[in-house]
Amino acid sequence: MSSDPSAPVAQTVPVFDNLRPHKVVAEPATHEGREALRVTDAVVDGGEGNEDRLVVLEGSDFGDGTIEVEVSGEPGLGAFGQARGFVGVAFRVAADVSSFEAFYLRPTNGRASDQVRRNHSVQYISFPDYPWHRSRQETPEKYESYCDLIPGAWTRVRIEVRGEAARLYVHGNEQPNLLVDDLKLGARTGLLGLWIGPGTLAHFANLRVTRG
Repeated sequence: MSSDPSAPVAQTVPVFDNLRPHKVVAEPATHEGREALRVTDAVVDGGEGNEDRLVVLEGSDFGDGTIEVEVSGEPGLGAFGQARGFVGVAFRVAADVSSFEAFYLRPTNGRASDQVRRNHSVQYISFPDYPWHRSRQETPEKYESYCDLIPGAWTRVRIEVRGEAARLYVHGNEQPNLLVDDLKLGARTGLLGLWIGPGTLAHFANLRVTRG
């Protein structure tokens, strides 16, 4: 029996190949016993702005499909006071990094003693027009949610994208931790990116992409 050419195709992506760092430093490392890619902030002035810190995976054309990866995020040395270890995945990234969609984690919020901070553990953004603060102001609670997280610990993330909808699953959960049915950039194709926020020390491993 011949294989179905329309069936989804899984591909394990070598994290160290075909990388284009954008406002970050990326280098091979070992973290918690795993071979990984370490990504740190390269923006000299730091601060909370500029949500376009990422490592672009050249040639990773992605429209619909599933992205699976293990991530670790924590505030780096000398990080500003509001650093949360922001770490995540960007998808449908424009070639010039002028726009993209992303899901990310705030690991230090996962077990914070403040319930409001816990409610802001995972986040969806659309760069450049829908940063986290605009979404929180205009549509409170719609694009962020709670998730149990530990700074610096390996965390399994899965993102499913179909048309204008996306789902974020953390820790292998069967139910999504965050649902978005109105991706701001619409249904399009773009590159993938390993995303961090300001002041973050991040690690990425075991990236697997299934297209279609």
